[in-house]
Amino acid sequence: MDAVLSPEAYARMAEHVDAMLARYFRFMAQQPNGVFVDGWGNTRWGDTIDVLYWLYGRSGDTSLLDLVRRIHQYSADWSGIASLHNVNFAQGFREPAQFWLLSGDDQHRAASYRTYDTMMAAYGQFPGGGFAGDENARPGYSDPRQGFETCGVVEFMASHELLTRITGDPLWADRTEDLAFNMLPAALDPQGKVTHYVTSANSVWLDDVPKTHRQFQNDFAMQAYKPGIDRYRCCPHNYGQGWPYYVEEMWHTTSDGGVVATLYGPCTVTTPSVSITEQTTYPFGDTVTFRLTLPTARAFPFSLRIPGWCGSPQLTVNGAAVDAKAGPRFVTVNRTWRSGDTVVLRLPMSPRTRTWNHQAVSVDYGPLTFSLKITEQWTRFDGTDDWPSYTVQPGSPWNVGLTQSPGFTVTSSGSTGDPFTTPPVQMTAQAQDIPDWTVDGEH
Repeated sequence: MDAVLSPEAYARMAEHVDAMLARYFRFMAQQPNGVFVDGWGNTRWGDTIDVLYWLYGRSGDTSLLDLVRRIHQYSADWSGIASLHNVNFAQGFREPAQFWLLSGDDQHRAASYRTYDTMMAAYGQFPGGGFAGDENARPGYSDPRQGFETCGVVEFMASHELLTRITGDPLWADRTEDLAFNMLPAALDPQGKVTHYVTSANSVWLDDVPKTHRQFQNDFAMQAYKPGIDRYRCCPHNYGQGWPYYVEEMWHTTSDGGVVATLYGPCTVTTPSVSITEQTTYPFGDTVTFRLTLPTARAFPFSLRIPGWCGSPQLTVNGAAVDAKAGPRFVTVNRTWRSGDTVVLRLPMSPRTRTWNHQAVSVDYGPLTFSLKITEQWTRFDGTDDWPSYTVQPGSPWNVGLTQSPGFTVTSSGSTGDPFTTPPVQMTAQAQDIPDWTVDGEH
């Protein structure tokens, strides 16, 4: 049952949250500087900085900014790669850009971009938006067989979403979508109940057997889908944040009273002066429709993101064309809006390929990266009906590669209501068998 708080109840709850956080941060400020150096938190203090900024925006308490300065001074230095642990990196690399909001020093903003680029150039050589961090990124283990921890997927998404918000750079929203639409779904079973520890772009056999050839760093089995609280540690707790974080960051506002559509999906957003209903089947369809409801006419800027893969966007307001250039960019419409106004954004998609790790090729269509349709043989080996454990093995050939002229054809089918079991978009292409491409003794 949905519970809706009254404005009065919400205000009382917000006061309690503000007061609790203020007490906590006063306590934190009394701690010695060594607290920012100890343990896992040393690399992940950016999470706290975001909350400190949030509370400062509500209270105006400048002591909160003093705490931000101490965190930046004494926690891990993310002007370079401070840690090769995949979740440390996924959470930590954004910290300099967060501090840039306070320092105003462009070197801090640039540091997060540079550190991201360095990691991805070395270890991000496969599609899906992640990097080879099957616990830690390791020299010599960077090809598409490597995997990315589920916690890393979710925290990398959160960092990209936060960087979109604080930098205004749509590139980070593109990167959020890559993870959200491609790697995160592969980390979960179709019902979203169970997960595996690590997801590899070139997985063809998900078993529950530890690997001993150093392909993965940990000595426990990491690929079967299971609740895994006792074996997968953090992942079963963390993966449930992925989609809520995405929804939370779909819309932003700007300092001049504007509204920004950042991440697309069917929803309704309501501000004190406007309600906007968004209708779309994106990322499976190319059209996003916004309908505005206002009590009185009001002028404000409405911005929409054009993804970097879209070279010819089409935008209309009440049927009249508005100039929109290729992405990645935000296009802004400044006008006096009235109730009933309709904005339609079309993002034409076409097949394209990308090359990774010398000779590996992936196929994209809009924000989606496609995989070969292998017959999946799911076997439940443990758990309950509510919380099952599965292995998955191939029931059809997987050692197939594209020809030089694949001739892609895209068809719509399946269900946008259940895309994880009945894909709404499929693609056919010319391919050939590669019999020498085989699995090793550990699949």
